This record gives sequence, structure tokens and C-alpha cells, in this order.
Amino acid sequence: MRPPRRSGDRLVRTYVVTSGRAHASRNHFDHITLVALSTSAVHLSRAQLGPEHHMILDKLAGSAQSVAELSAHLHQPVSVLRILLADLMEFGHITTRQPIDAADPTRSLLEEVLAGLRNL
Repeated sequence: MRPPRRSGDRLVRTYVVTSGRAHASRNHFDHITLVALSTSAVHLSRAQLGPEHHMILDKLAGSAQSVAELSAHLHQPVSVLRILLADLMEFGHITTRQPIDAADPTRSLLEEVLAGLRNL
């Protein structure tokens, strides 16, 4: 006899979600990489996508989110999410951008901060 299921157990194992892949094909996503829908995402077919891909796209419909945020919202390990995001990137559904590196601010950013401080 089997013990009762714990609520944290997954119904679908992660290797099934990623089709047995352990690494993303070519795109690398950091935890802080911002992910957003591409401008052409509404025109692209979703027929080749799995249910997890659809959940990611639905979550991004509101606004851009970091890889870590998506992982937490979708209850998927970051390693799995990276593979799914690489799929979406290859199909053209998403785009990424790196957040501003606080250690290396650009001149224009510093000028905007200075202007904001002067307006106070």
C-alpha cells in the first residue's frame, strides 16, 4: 500500500516537463535576467508549446519578470525554467534584457539621478 501523497509532490516529474533535457539548448538565463513577451508573440502559433510554456507566457502577459520570480510563481526549479525559456526564445515568443548593473552605472543614468535630486 502506498503512503498518501504529500502536497509538495509533483504530479509530473521535471524530466518530463523538459523532455529529458538537462540543459538549455543555447540560451543562458541568469536568476536576475528580465524576461518579457516579444512584440511578435501575439502573432505566433502556440500549437507546438506545452502547458508549462503556456503558463510562462500567461504570467508574462502582465509585465516583465525575472527568471527567479517566474520560477517561484510557477513552482518550477530554475534549472527547468531555463530550459523552457530557451524553448520560448527559440520560437520567438520572449525577449530578455539584463538589469542595470549597479556597480557600473552609465553616465546618462548618473545624470538622471542628479537631475532627480536637484528636483527635490
